[in-house]
Amino acid sequence: MTAGAPGAGQRTRLCPARLGRRTKVLTRRLRPGDAAILDHPHLDRVSAEELIAAGVAIVVNCRPSISDEYPNAGPLLLAEAGVALIDLPDDSLFELCRDGDLLELRDGEVWHDGELLACGHAFELDELRERWRSRQEWIGAAIERFAANTIEHMRREHELLAERLELPRLATDFRDRSALVVVRGGGYLADLDTLRGYVRETQPVIVAVDGATEALLARGLQPQMIVGDMDSASDAALCCGAELVAHSYLDGHAPGRERLRRLRLPHSVVATPGTSEDLALLIAAELGASQIVSVGSHLSLVEFLDRDRAGAASAFLTRLRLGEILVDAKGISRLGLPWSGQGAR
Repeated sequence: MTAGAPGAGQRTRLCPARLGRRTKVLTRRLRPGDAAILDHPHLDRVSAEELIAAGVAIVVNCRPSISDEYPNAGPLLLAEAGVALIDLPDDSLFELCRDGDLLELRDGEVWHDGELLACGHAFELDELRERWRSRQEWIGAAIERFAANTIEHMRREHELLAERLELPRLATDFRDRSALVVVRGGGYLADLDTLRGYVRETQPVIVAVDGATEALLARGLQPQMIVGDMDSASDAALCCGAELVAHSYLDGHAPGRERLRRLRLPHSVVATPGTSEDLALLIAAELGASQIVSVGSHLSLVEFLDRDRAGAASAFLTRLRLGEILVDAKGISRLGLPWSGQGAR
């Protein structure tokens, strides 16, 4: 797609391209000032927060960033943080440029070496705020769909509430100890930092759910167990010495099993309905944890809608099963509590 030089007066940014079909994997490679090229429909809050934390200058999304069904928060968060957002009509940019290519971005146009590669829509902050407000009225319909899904999930998978979880012999000792289950969810980095004093004082069993492993290790916190599909933690993180539990779905499909075999890492496989987050919480409870503190868990209805998870209803059942031993740390960083000073008393 060759054209003349872009017109004068347009806003121009020169940024190296970083391409990734899976945003949670791409964020590990991003550097400040990069242009993140995504293939991420309905950009969610957690992904936006990680892109912002990586310091990207611009996000170019080859899928619609805004949902037509619910008010997903990701696009507005990017704009409010000063990160430009462009939506493209297709994913041809993945074939037209490579990692490290210096892209020239003018409004919705993507240029490289004087050639126009793609043209899309550049969002303005006011536009995204107005779209957010206008989509609030859709929440009612989204709630109805979510409630129907929850009822159907309870009919099919009531064993999450009533039956004992079948576990292989696991080495990690939870008996009469606190467990800290860390999930890659909204605000989890800030809450994890705030809980440093709590971790130092109580020495909980630390369980990382998949991609949260990277954040723990970066903060000098060693997880005793990693649970999940094993698709968003690096090879180095999986080799950190933690006990590995691959989540298998009830049809026998365990997405992480093949990767762990390829890495020749010993692991266990546990089948359960629901999410890897649910499995991590259930393992801690079944193995006798006296208290479970969750960091980054998806609790609110808005979060479930934002993540667009059809199976998120299992989280409600899991929390009903765990009851009072489950304590959520979400938002504790906003309270300003001096956890780090409590150990000195």
